[in-house]
Amino acid sequence: MSEIFDLLVVGGGINGVAIARDAAGRGLRVLLCEKGDLAAATSSASSKLVHGGLRYLEHGDFRLVRESLAEREVLLRMAPHLVRPMRFVLPQGRGSRPRWLVRLGLFLYDRLGGARSLPGAQSFDLRRDPLGAPLRAPGAGFVYADCRVDDARLTVVTARDAAERGATILTRTALVAARRDGEGWRATLLCQDGSTREVVARILINAAGPWVLDVLHLAGLGTHAALRLVKGSHIVVPRLYPGDHAYLLQNDDRRIVFVIPFEREFSLIGTTELPFAGDPATAQVTEAEIAYLCGAVARWFTEPPGPADVVWQYAGVRPLYEDRARSASAVTRDYVFDLDVAGAPALSIFGGKLTTHRRLAEHALARLAPHLPAGGPPWTATSQLPGGTGDSAALTAELRRDYRFLAADTAERMAHSYGNDTRQILGDARRMADLGRDFGHGLSEVELAWLVEREWATTAEDVLWRRSKLGLVMTPAEAREIAAYLASVTRASGFPGEGASAPAGRTAYR
Repeated sequence: MSEIFDLLVVGGGINGVAIARDAAGRGLRVLLCEKGDLAAATSSASSKLVHGGLRYLEHGDFRLVRESLAEREVLLRMAPHLVRPMRFVLPQGRGSRPRWLVRLGLFLYDRLGGARSLPGAQSFDLRRDPLGAPLRAPGAGFVYADCRVDDARLTVVTARDAAERGATILTRTALVAARRDGEGWRATLLCQDGSTREVVARILINAAGPWVLDVLHLAGLGTHAALRLVKGSHIVVPRLYPGDHAYLLQNDDRRIVFVIPFEREFSLIGTTELPFAGDPATAQVTEAEIAYLCGAVARWFTEPPGPADVVWQYAGVRPLYEDRARSASAVTRDYVFDLDVAGAPALSIFGGKLTTHRRLAEHALARLAPHLPAGGPPWTATSQLPGGTGDSAALTAELRRDYRFLAADTAERMAHSYGNDTRQILGDARRMADLGRDFGHGLSEVELAWLVEREWATTAEDVLWRRSKLGLVMTPAEAREIAAYLASVTRASGFPGEGASAPAGRTAYR
């Protein structure tokens, strides 16, 4: 017999898992399927920011900026270990937007979102301030506050919370058929091992991101909404300057480029915005994009990076709602719902941004409320994600005190990644050997078991580039050891390659 759910959510990006979490917390029966890994596409290819979108003010997106700034405050409370404040330096120079215009934009930025915990913008003379040290010709400038985030970890932790609230999360599980059948949807799912699974859901939610039109076609649905695919590329280089602040650089083509501290030893530079056609899974960074990003930094920095300095690069495709804007930069980052109620309801999501994912989920369930009479009220605005209580800097210090064998960078990495859940992973260990095999750079067998058993990791890529960024420092030999270990674990247990939801009660971690 087919399994019956209230919601079938297609897509394991940030929007899909946020909807699954919200719905599960309202007591609804939820199944989410993702054809690859969680956050494997757009949701791990962002600029790693939770922000209002200062440049969106230029395009008149005041509602989006207001909502984004309000959500920034919510996410700071919800996941303080993952969402952390950061100062942004905005230098002024020849060819920049007029100083009065930037000041006005920052004035609005400080006031649009309502109550705020971050400091307001200030003007600086960068010739006399250390913040101007990396700049070629420091002069006037501004400093304002926004937040950084680990986008992939935010997605995975949101999925964890959804599973702990009763949702079934199936990774490596593709939707291959869906049709309306009476008052519901009958769907066929293809698991990684080749087996199929048939489910029935009252409502289909299409959160497939760049593949939203593919899912519509598979389900036999049409839409009046259009999709505009925009590729954004980023590069990572060795650290360009000391300090925990970022730079927002105005380029001569009126676009902006971020330079952001990344993983202790590196700087993240992005992003480009180019029209994209084809399979989003094939998006790659081009040599021209690398040259563009390096050139944008060279316009401002005395010691800019060159293409040879790039140690990592990634590209993602943003599934934006087509609003007929003339340039990719001007296309709205707001989200649009397409609700089809000609039979069992189907809700498709166009657009959206990382910062507003929680609000998007809340809005989606509000649209579906007439079809979900058993659903509870909104609840996520005052919630916390797993590991999300306390300050990660204070937790790092506590871990260094209580687990003296941990290297400083490992304690910091784990505090920022897992928050208070770090103590569940480490348990009563008193030396590194108590954590099992050491795979290098502080990654232990116990931590790896947690990633497999609690966070759906099955491959070295899942571990090294999404659950962590240890791929930046691991050697190829170390990566191969991790891959071999994971292959042996999943073969021996059949978990989680068959697409099981997050398990409980396993004891491989401490």
